[in-house]
Amino acid sequence: MLKHRGFPGRMPGTDFQFVIRRANPKGVTPLIKRERYRDRKAVDRRADLAFMSALWEYFGTEPFERGNLDAGRLSWLFGREVVAVDDPFDPKSYESMLVINEPVARASFPEAFQEDEPWAEEDDWDDEFDDEEDEDW
Repeated sequence: MLKHRGFPGRMPGTDFQFVIRRANPKGVTPLIKRERYRDRKAVDRRADLAFMSALWEYFGTEPFERGNLDAGRLSWLFGREVVAVDDPFDPKSYESMLVINEPVARASFPEAFQEDEPWAEEDDWDDEFDDEEDEDW
């Protein structure tokens, strides 16, 4: 199993996993096409956006091996934004080749193709504290 060094392990500040540490001893988890419904939680939609953003930053338009990418997270994008290169495709192989379907991915996740990280929480902690209060410490 190819390990994608430098690929984010999870969505920052959450337990949404993007990669696995080692191969599953019970067998490879197959990739399936999961339906994304409109009533999904906002945090789940942000995780999809963060994962798509990481895929685009790491692989771009080049085909890539499934390797240690998490099957559960990848399945939310599989068949639409991420498609198989191999024909026939083996959904139970770590060596399966995939590629980002750029037109569909840009339509589904336009923010993932921006330079900044739009999926990150936008909390500005510095604004909550007044500089005059810090002098007392």
